[in-house]
Amino acid sequence: MVERFLKQTSFTSVEDYNNHLEFIIPENFNFAYDVMDAWAEEAPDKLALLWTNDQGAEIRTTFGQLKEQTDQAASYLRSLGIGKGDPVMLILKRRYEWWIVMLALHKLGAVVIPATHMLTKHDIVYRNTRASVKAIICVDDEYVTGQIEAALPESPTVETVVVIGNEKVDIKNPMFHDWYSEWRLAAKFVRPEFVNSNDDTMLMYFTSGTSGEPKMVAHDYLYALGHLSTGVFWHNLSEDSLHLTVADTGWGKAVWGKFYGQWFAGAAVFVFDHEKFNADTMLRQMEKYHVTSFCAPPTVYRFMIREDLSRYDLSALRYCCTAGEALNPAVYDKFYEQTGIKLMEGFGQTETTMTLGTMPWMQPKPGSMGMPNAQYDIDLLRPDGTSCEDGEKGEIVVRVGDKKPIGLFKEYYRDEELTRKVWHDGVYHTGDVAWRDEDGYYWFEGRIDDVIKSSGYRIGPFEVESALMTHPAVVECAITGVPDEIRGMVVKATVVLGKEWKAKAGDELIKELQNHVKRVTAPYKYPRIIEFVDELPKTISGKIRRVEIRERDKK
Repeated sequence: MVERFLKQTSFTSVEDYNNHLEFIIPENFNFAYDVMDAWAEEAPDKLALLWTNDQGAEIRTTFGQLKEQTDQAASYLRSLGIGKGDPVMLILKRRYEWWIVMLALHKLGAVVIPATHMLTKHDIVYRNTRASVKAIICVDDEYVTGQIEAALPESPTVETVVVIGNEKVDIKNPMFHDWYSEWRLAAKFVRPEFVNSNDDTMLMYFTSGTSGEPKMVAHDYLYALGHLSTGVFWHNLSEDSLHLTVADTGWGKAVWGKFYGQWFAGAAVFVFDHEKFNADTMLRQMEKYHVTSFCAPPTVYRFMIREDLSRYDLSALRYCCTAGEALNPAVYDKFYEQTGIKLMEGFGQTETTMTLGTMPWMQPKPGSMGMPNAQYDIDLLRPDGTSCEDGEKGEIVVRVGDKKPIGLFKEYYRDEELTRKVWHDGVYHTGDVAWRDEDGYYWFEGRIDDVIKSSGYRIGPFEVESALMTHPAVVECAITGVPDEIRGMVVKATVVLGKEWKAKAGDELIKELQNHVKRVTAPYKYPRIIEFVDELPKTISGKIRRVEIRERDKK
């Protein structure tokens, strides 16, 4: 499959990849037809999706079966009036039907808007009105359906709500439809004569930003093609892989790790539908189903290494990646010690595919994001717009020039001003700060707004967090700046302790952690203030909300 979209399909070095990565771009590319239906024709009996849940259910679906199901779903959704260009919001948790509906909407040329099940009425109204959502497809969950129903009077563009449950849903609202009873009754699907052009909008995400209202990130149909490198190269997948990425389907990470790139490789996607993450349960699933490839944010690895990994048979596991936040070297070292597997870090945003990564032909440096993905022209810029030297901190940017890279977003939908703010003069500004070492590896520092200026020093929160994470007491931590009359700002650490350390929380442990940071990194970076908490504030996509900590400290 990969040879249809790349002029060279394998690489042996950074130089080889940088010099020879070249996409073959089809006209009017559509992932559902050009990749998934193509697999159904070539290998109809090959496993495409292995779905399980915490109730013991299991569904194994081949590429041939997936085509039949997505055709049926496309026919059903079209019968409800959904077609080309219609914005459709999905709130489906990790239900099996999410994969069916995603592909069905691609086949219709509709605009897919995945969303988390944790949205409130206010959140749903905001999304419905900002994106002119026409239909919502949601899980049969009392909270979710209740919030949607409450939002409908203030959502004039919404015409249809489809509810997906395990059995017939008791429908009272005339706008609601029961998927269980209706979807298999639709007529045979006939592919539309024209579905999309490459620059049509295919997918939109409302970013769960660490401050401000969510932005609408619009992606075109080539965004899916941009993820070929995510699955085939960064995840190092092949046709015999069974890949698990830990991500809710409302997050952008879901299409990074559970959809596009994995199926370009012909790998089987493994899904574990669970209500609450538990490291032991996840490891038991990986053991039972012989998962070969795994990707998760650093937080998941932090909890996994606190288990005795020798209790699990992970002999099938060959490759592991991480993204979402920067990886603390202490976590890398502990996981490698227990498994012999090196964690391959990557970096990207909702607005991009993977822009920096540690590829199979690279030796990982613990804590480094890796090197630029060859499909992007990456640079580090000073505030004056000039390029940084090695070792100098600057903003990560993508040089766009006259041709948008495959995978970079189209725009912030209906917000030209915000789009121009981050994308101007041929450069897309990520807002993230990093530095580059002499070997070309990039090291994350934090968001521009997160950098702490204290007594003339610029301190990136991640470097202090990494130092703290090497202490056995610390499970998670967030570093922020607190205003100080003498130093301008001082470093504060908000710390989640391991359960065996919670009883020791107090002045003595604070002093121990401060001295530990002084020994691990430059002493001026140590946190002068340490607060112990049960959990850190996070966005709905799991990222630490340092802005919330800063706002709380002002009160």
